[in-house]
Amino acid sequence: MPHDQDYTHQLQQLMQRVGISSFKALSRSCGVSQRQLKRIRTGEIAQMRVEDLFKLSQALQVPSNELLSTFSTLELNWGTESQEPSSALQQEYQRLQAQLQQQRESLMQEFQQGSLQILESWLLQWPTAAYAAAQNPQLAAVKLLPLLRPVEQMLQQWGVEAIAPVGAEIEYDPQVHQLMEGTAATFSRVKVRYTGYRHGERLLFRAKVSPIPSAD
Repeated sequence: MPHDQDYTHQLQQLMQRVGISSFKALSRSCGVSQRQLKRIRTGEIAQMRVEDLFKLSQALQVPSNELLSTFSTLELNWGTESQEPSSALQQEYQRLQAQLQQQRESLMQEFQQGSLQILESWLLQWPTAAYAAAQNPQLAAVKLLPLLRPVEQMLQQWGVEAIAPVGAEIEYDPQVHQLMEGTAATFSRVKVRYTGYRHGERLLFRAKVSPIPSAD
């Protein structure tokens, strides 16, 4: 493979498509050293490990065979000299894909099991409580509130936070509040009708509020 080829522009184009601004950022994103990335830019992609090629294809959201065809004549050389390297690469790529899928399924199972453990008491008691409430309209709803604690606990573990409790009188903030009727000026007093939620820095749902009439 000649080392006088420069594929820097092609690599930068793929990086721009996924919002990666520098080779250093690309290295951090995919876990491939900048030295290995330099090999791609100089047409030495054939010297990369299959694992690194797979990581790069995931970060750039480009199939590995497309990377090969873009950054070298590797596929063409393999096709005329021998089919064994291409076959070995394909098998390794499929193995890594299967491994990644297995890891995803394992993480999902752990997530589901953890969630079910938190919700166990609610899953067991809520259907019976709901049935009892339907059969006896005189049953005080306040008695059902403790059954919701596992759900609240799960939301806390996930980092989901309520913007404000129902019934609270707070200052209106159009960034996190949604008026149900009327109008309200920023910082005027409003009453929370439905709780909104944040997840970390992300706003999930705005709190629904109603204006509080002025005392004047």
